[in-house]
Amino acid sequence: MKNCVIYCTVPNEFNANLIATTLVEDNLAACVNIVPGITSVYKWEEITQADSELLLIIKTQEDKFNEVEEKIKELHENTLPEIISLPIIKGSEEYQAWIVKGTS
Repeated sequence: MKNCVIYCTVPNEFNANLIATTLVEDNLAACVNIVPGITSVYKWEEITQADSELLLIIKTQEDKFNEVEEKIKELHENTLPEIISLPIIKGSEEYQAWIVKGTS
């Protein structure tokens, strides 16, 4: 069982709820945490930006990454959304099994 966490920042609560709900309802994620109140500092078209955003922490199986990425790109308000995956190296076996069950 290979699970992962996908990070995705979103510009507002509406977009966060739309993506989170869709991923869970489509069995692409077992759980999505919506973390409010982050600030992202980055360069876009050579201009330094600072924006208030929300962070989605998406728990899924590694082999679901491409489907999750496709769905996020379909629903995300930005033209180049952050979509990065980190493997879950260790975790509760029961929770890991729950992720698999929720994404099958």
